[in-house]
Amino acid sequence: MPELPEVEGLAAALRERLEGRVVAEVALASFSALKTVDVLPQSLHGRPVDDVRRYGKLLDLVVDGTHVVVHLMRAGWVTWHDEVPRTRLRPGGKSPVAVRITLDDGSGMDLYEAGTRKGMAVYLADDPGTLEALTTLGPDAVSLRPPLESPPLVGVDTTTGEVGVTASTTPEERVAFWVEALEGRRTQIKRVLRDQSVVSGIGNGWSDEILHTARLSPFVLAATLEAEEVGRLAEAVHEVLVGAAERAVGRAPADLKDGKRGGMRVHGRTGEECPVCGDVVREVTYADSSLQYCATCQTGGQVLADRSTSKFVK
Repeated sequence: MPELPEVEGLAAALRERLEGRVVAEVALASFSALKTVDVLPQSLHGRPVDDVRRYGKLLDLVVDGTHVVVHLMRAGWVTWHDEVPRTRLRPGGKSPVAVRITLDDGSGMDLYEAGTRKGMAVYLADDPGTLEALTTLGPDAVSLRPPLESPPLVGVDTTTGEVGVTASTTPEERVAFWVEALEGRRTQIKRVLRDQSVVSGIGNGWSDEILHTARLSPFVLAATLEAEEVGRLAEAVHEVLVGAAERAVGRAPADLKDGKRGGMRVHGRTGEECPVCGDVVREVTYADSSLQYCATCQTGGQVLADRSTSKFVK
């Protein structure tokens, strides 16, 4: 699932490619993906692209003041075409493409979703503040500001070409935020990190990496964390997500997924060696997902069997 760093990188890549372009056509192949009816896709034809933004894990293409907000969900992504395929999309067909946007120079992009379980959501609105998908989001996981008010996380210096953080916070601000966010939550910390109403942008993959960096069990109850542990968590969220976003910005859309996997130490690496301590990376499997962790680094050596029979460990 695309998370904050990958969507940040995708927004930066599309912003560069869409600058100065005009929408020639929007072709909708999946009617189920379109979640709004007040603004029609064809109303974007002939209008210039203003910007590309990110809200949590959602992407926003701003076309002449109208917002095309996309939740890519688990298996969605964007394919960029220097020249859009001539083959016409057939609504209801077998193609994984949900929406195709063609620009005035013949380039464009496909919003597609792999697999049979379709969950991609596309919202068109003149005011993004009217979309429940955005108003229910918690603060951005890095800027700690409401997503609609959060600037791009990472920018490129036009003089040096260096990538740098533009939406930073102080360690004190980060700790204060997480102290308040975790207070009274008798929920496993892994679930809290993934709860988009608490903080937006973190999914299954980067939550594993954050907890490994913070040396915390994914099963520990959020409200039981001690002050020093909250401090480790606050810094791990910032360090992991900012580092991943810096690596993502500047990559082509097609390279971002592989870049995500390459930057991970435990997630998706079951059976491999932990790069910190040398222990084996272990896995807990759920009905439709899994998590990975290092017992030596995170649980005092205790192996977590599964969520129903294992005890959480601080």
